[in-house]
Amino acid sequence: MNNHIWVLFFLSLLSFQAPEFCVSLSPDGLTLLSLKSAIDQPPDASVFSDWNENDPTPCHWSGISCINISGFPDPRVVGIAISGQNLHGYIPSELGSLAYLRRLNLHNNNLYGSIPVQLFNATALQSLFLYGNNLSGSLPPSICDLPRLQNLDLSNNSLTGSLPDDLKNCKHLQRLILAQNKLSGKLPGGIWSVLENLVQLDLSANDFQGPIPNDLGGLQSLSGTLNLSFNHLSGEIPKSLGNLPVTVSFDLRNNNLSGEIPQTGSFANQGPTAFLNNPQLCGFPLQKTCKDSSDSQQESQNSAPDSDKNKRKGLSPGLIILISVADAAGVAIIGVVIVCIYWRKKDSNGGCSCTGKRKLGGNEKGKLRSCLCINGFRNEDSEFEDQDKSEKTKCEGELVAVDKGFSIELDELLKASAYVLGKSGLGIVYKVVLGNGVPVAVRRLGEGGGQRYKEFVTEVQAIAKVKHPNIVKLRAYYWAPDEKLLICDFISNGNLANALRGRSGQPSSSGLSWSTRLRVVKGTARGLAYLHECSPRKFVHGDIKPSNILLDNDFQPHISDFGLNRLVHITANSPSCSGGFMGGALPYMKSVQTETANNYKAPEARVPGNRPTQKWDVFSFGVVLLELLTGKSPQLSATTSTSIEVPDLVKWIRKGFEEENPLSDMVDPILLQEVHAKKEVLAVFHVALACTEVDPDVRPRMKNLSENLDRIGS
Repeated sequence: MNNHIWVLFFLSLLSFQAPEFCVSLSPDGLTLLSLKSAIDQPPDASVFSDWNENDPTPCHWSGISCINISGFPDPRVVGIAISGQNLHGYIPSELGSLAYLRRLNLHNNNLYGSIPVQLFNATALQSLFLYGNNLSGSLPPSICDLPRLQNLDLSNNSLTGSLPDDLKNCKHLQRLILAQNKLSGKLPGGIWSVLENLVQLDLSANDFQGPIPNDLGGLQSLSGTLNLSFNHLSGEIPKSLGNLPVTVSFDLRNNNLSGEIPQTGSFANQGPTAFLNNPQLCGFPLQKTCKDSSDSQQESQNSAPDSDKNKRKGLSPGLIILISVADAAGVAIIGVVIVCIYWRKKDSNGGCSCTGKRKLGGNEKGKLRSCLCINGFRNEDSEFEDQDKSEKTKCEGELVAVDKGFSIELDELLKASAYVLGKSGLGIVYKVVLGNGVPVAVRRLGEGGGQRYKEFVTEVQAIAKVKHPNIVKLRAYYWAPDEKLLICDFISNGNLANALRGRSGQPSSSGLSWSTRLRVVKGTARGLAYLHECSPRKFVHGDIKPSNILLDNDFQPHISDFGLNRLVHITANSPSCSGGFMGGALPYMKSVQTETANNYKAPEARVPGNRPTQKWDVFSFGVVLLELLTGKSPQLSATTSTSIEVPDLVKWIRKGFEEENPLSDMVDPILLQEVHAKKEVLAVFHVALACTEVDPDVRPRMKNLSENLDRIGS
């Protein structure tokens, strides 16, 4: 009887405890507590302040994301994102029991120890971001037991050992980033061509030795930069790398590579920085010829037939002197003839060396004054030849058409109505409607630089030679000691900044469709690529931003304001002539103000004294891409859907991709209506991320970017 009573007593206790068992923490939550206990911090540390073991589920804890899985009563943990918290501790092996864990982001902490082999029991892992810690030990061969692994970034740690051959089993791997470790040994061959989905490979700043594997050229999905820099790789560069996509940039700096750089395929698109600090490398694009080729040329010269040598020896010194004198006399005679013809033409023009409908200058004494050329070209030899400068009026100048198909009269320009379009440190811009109804854009540069005429004209003529459908065309210029004007095509549909945000700075209600944005992106890339690669001076724009991308009625982009910084420097002196211009329509401009720094500029462009480079333009173009994709301006505070301020658009996007946030959280909501464009939007995001790399040498060239963008949506 007593035994029966004791049984009933224990059953009653169990029934009393049942509600507490019902609210106990889920198995995934208990596993996560092992991470909290592995961190050498007080248990009330802010990052773990809401990790409460009395909660039924961890899905509301900081850094934890969950989803509901059919067949399970509780949500399952799919993401752990605790980065940049300076956590000091180790990675617990218990995390490998999270069967549905897809993303593990513990980067930029102070974690130590090795990567536990048991972690790879979490077979649902797709992304593993552990960079920026102090992890040691070797790379576990079982890492490729993860069948869905796509992103592996273990850079900036202290990992040792060699790359395992088992990497060939990572069939779905897209990004392999192992830079800044202590990995050593040879790069394994026979594995790279199997990685058909690899788009990013960075093995830089390690201790790898030996040759570059031939099958690296089989990475046909690779984009961005193949980075093998700062290692101890040796031998010749395999020609197979030329089989990589043309959009891939090489970074093979600071190795022990030798021999001649191949000239096939993708090698033709590489700059010299890709091969620097390899003392035994030679050939284009390095300014170091290969000794073998020069030696062979010398040998061929030394082995020339004796008959040729005898012929060269057959010319006596006297005969050589006679031939030289005859040549000099011939050149002198030709020179005299040219001078005579020139002065005859000059006299027939009344003392003015320009052609066209109208000429000003030339007095009865035959002295040349300031010459105004309309619908023609100035003869540079006649430039201000009047030595009696006191006869010149203070404000006389010349109007020169630099485009043969453009016709304009000075009186027409003086009488035309002018409307202010904008004002900046590069001068005031006006819309001027000529008598024939054709509008032009006139930029007033400044009032100084009266003694720098030759310098001004040289710069203007260089700008005038740039002719591309996506670049604003210079038609004419006006120069006077007190007034400098540039006359360009008027682009009728405003600029990209207004198209995106409206003239009030607020988002445009109509918005731009994805096809329109892609058209703007491609056209701008083509124009910049032309400036960088094909223009006579290989210009650096230096100020790429939406307000400098003008749009026509078909939303084709036209890049403006290139080459103006030098002209503004020439003209930004004290004024010498008052009264304005164009019938008094132009307001008097006291000085040229430099534009404030903006967030479109590359990091190195914000350092005073640095000289502009084309990679500055690449970074700025990347920020413009991000603005087109997100609808957020880097000059304002980019905000997320939760209205949290993110002051740096580039960092915000990079963080979003690292944490694998949904694309809908980052993309402009207007574009979400165009479901078909998702793949194209994602492709342009990757291009923008490549453009905005912090290291300018890693950024691709505009030519490669343009070719890559042209493939999107085609």
